[in-house]
Amino acid sequence: MSAQQRSALFIDGANLYAATKALGFDIDYRRLLKEFQARDNLIRAFYYTAMVEDQEYSSIRPLIDWLDYNGYRVVTKPAKEFTDSAGRRKIKGNMDIELAIDALELAPRIDHMVLFSGDGDFRSLVEAMQRRGVRVTVVSTIQTQPAMIADDLRRQADEFVDLVHLIPRVGRDPGERGVRSQGDGPPRGPRDLPRDVADRAARPNPGLETRYGIRQGDDAPDQ
Repeated sequence: MSAQQRSALFIDGANLYAATKALGFDIDYRRLLKEFQARDNLIRAFYYTAMVEDQEYSSIRPLIDWLDYNGYRVVTKPAKEFTDSAGRRKIKGNMDIELAIDALELAPRIDHMVLFSGDGDFRSLVEAMQRRGVRVTVVSTIQTQPAMIADDLRRQADEFVDLVHLIPRVGRDPGERGVRSQGDGPPRGPRDLPRDVADRAARPNPGLETRYGIRQGDDAPDQ
């Protein structure tokens, strides 16, 4: 892509975490940022998540703090707890409105929006951004059962990129130490993936080579 193209990343934290967990790997957010900085003139990288504020310790807090100091604009709000009709404790924390407002406000300043989410509720936002002349790439996966991306969102996007094909570029090295992605469990990378998913991750993707200049044999960015 042209270095003059202005772009912004919009990461739906909960949705991306669910997708990477289903695929069995962790995102290295330093590598993710470098990857897209190398492809476009990246002017913003937003990360959205709701947080339960009354917890003594939140497993996502170290990640949020790290992102905030390392090139991401973190947007959070308190998650709401409620009890459903069956007496079960539920937590609700939807960040769709915050993400949509930021994207529409930034639309006059960018040429390309990269949305990390498979939530079908974003289809109308993608359409609105396109009406403003912004090209939209959606990043999620169809390699899970069921797929993590809504079909109408995938159809609306100018381009769909499957997370599986980004694993060699933005996945965490199993031996690496440092900030981890949202959630518990040991860091995982392409070598730890189920065989069928690992095979797909290693398979060349012509669309990525065209759009992002990614070749599966390239060395990963420095940590």
